[in-house]
Amino acid sequence: MSEAIKVEVSSRGIATLLLNRPERSNAIDQSTLDELVRQFAARAADDRTRLVVLRGAGKHFCAGADLVARASEQEPVTRQTSIVDMLAALDRLPKPTIAAVHGAAIGGGAALAACCDIVLAAENAFFSVPEVRIGRPPLGVTPFLIRAMGHRSFRRYGLSGERFGAAEALRIGFVHEVVSAEQLDDKLGEIADALLHGAPQAQRVLKADLEHSVFPSVAAILGRGASHGSPQTAEAIEGIASFKEKRKPSWYPQ
Repeated sequence: MSEAIKVEVSSRGIATLLLNRPERSNAIDQSTLDELVRQFAARAADDRTRLVVLRGAGKHFCAGADLVARASEQEPVTRQTSIVDMLAALDRLPKPTIAAVHGAAIGGGAALAACCDIVLAAENAFFSVPEVRIGRPPLGVTPFLIRAMGHRSFRRYGLSGERFGAAEALRIGFVHEVVSAEQLDDKLGEIADALLHGAPQAQRVLKADLEHSVFPSVAAILGRGASHGSPQTAEAIEGIASFKEKRKPSWYPQ
């Protein structure tokens, strides 16, 4: 198993998947992406697992795609697993899922939270969908985020890339509850205990049924032509370079 993901399953069947790249703010590289897909499949198949919790090691939950790793690529690479594949696997996981968010949940990190059944946020949590700021419209993650925060809110935060805090995330319905960082573990335990009162098969059937009650469905998302990423445009090349060089991109007026 990759060291990028640490897995612990409690005696009560609570599987905690800890994103474990704190030196990169738990940014998702290809090995992390592949391992998440493997873990979601393993948790779905494991009868001991009653629910799945996603957390991040260190100061942040997840800073999204690892742009430094992406910037080092010489040319686009065809990958077996895309972020959309991973998010779809999480969204379809037949057991209850909780994201316990602290610090940053950015881009793909925000989308990870969006695909969980319940999102609990510490007061220091903040979110953003900043892809347009590096010239890459977030076409793959957009449907998942719209389903979680609503079309109107996404029009603002998707187009501007602004950060928004836990209180705003609660207001727009992106998170379910906000607590202090010190209360995060206790509240997570309360929510997990509430979920354990539910009958596993009933929860599985309900989650499958919910797929037919939301638009777009995961099947529709996977069927979108642009679902597996954005083209490597001149804007994208400049945007990633400006991120790596810690400067404003060329399109920002001075």
